[in-house]
Amino acid sequence: MEFELLRNVTIGQYIPTNSVIHRLDPRAKLLATLLLGMAISITSSLVTQLLLLLLLLAIAKASRLAVQYVLRGLLPSLRVLIFLFIIQLLFQGWREPSGQILLDWYWLRITEYSLRFVALGVLRVIEFFVLVSLLTLTTPATQLTQGLEILLGPLRRIGLPVHEIALMNMIALRFIPTLAAELEQIMKAQASRGGADGQAPWWRVDVMARARIPLIVPLFITALRRSEELILAMEARGYVSGAQRTRFARFAWTKADTLAILGMLGIYLLAWRMQWPALTYFL
Repeated sequence: MEFELLRNVTIGQYIPTNSVIHRLDPRAKLLATLLLGMAISITSSLVTQLLLLLLLLAIAKASRLAVQYVLRGLLPSLRVLIFLFIIQLLFQGWREPSGQILLDWYWLRITEYSLRFVALGVLRVIEFFVLVSLLTLTTPATQLTQGLEILLGPLRRIGLPVHEIALMNMIALRFIPTLAAELEQIMKAQASRGGADGQAPWWRVDVMARARIPLIVPLFITALRRSEELILAMEARGYVSGAQRTRFARFAWTKADTLAILGMLGIYLLAWRMQWPALTYFL
């Protein structure tokens, strides 16, 4: 039996390739990610979604990252995603009776609307996953924390704990590969003692779900233990919530950062423009 959870987890990992994407300011990458995420969210055109996916894969190539590695992170949840999309395909057809019916057999109805709905859902899940993976693969967690804190800095005037929010988000993001490694160890330990995990066919989602239940308790205990160790480490280094801090690293905004923001803004405006009926009809 083979377990490769950590190998297939890309969110939270960082791969230094010294590409042009890696050298961008983390603030620019956060803003560009936000704009591109908004473009993915508002787009209801399949052609536009495919173009956005190609753009994300082109950014991965510009980052000197293997596209296969970036997409590999979908493998751990692939069976659950396929199950959810099949359920949507089966039940979404009854919510839109006015669309063209492609198949109507007893309780099963598949319409043009349901196929389009599921296709958009698949593309959005892939695009958001690739988008978040590219952000963490090209930016260290420390820079992401500092960049997010700088961007949220004006909210301090209304009493928002900006540093704590940024730190909390980045710790959660950074702990994804750590918890994946812990889960892999638990699965191997239970499999060595005769556990049934991983032996069910891929279409038996119910069996796979029942096999995952014994993993939840030890994983939660491990996560709580890791959290306690992190708290002790931060207190040992004199961390005080709300204290004023200086930064060792100083970010320098360059022309490349401005061009990246303007490019993503243009893509967002173009995606928003394509939602108009005159253009949506052709796309």
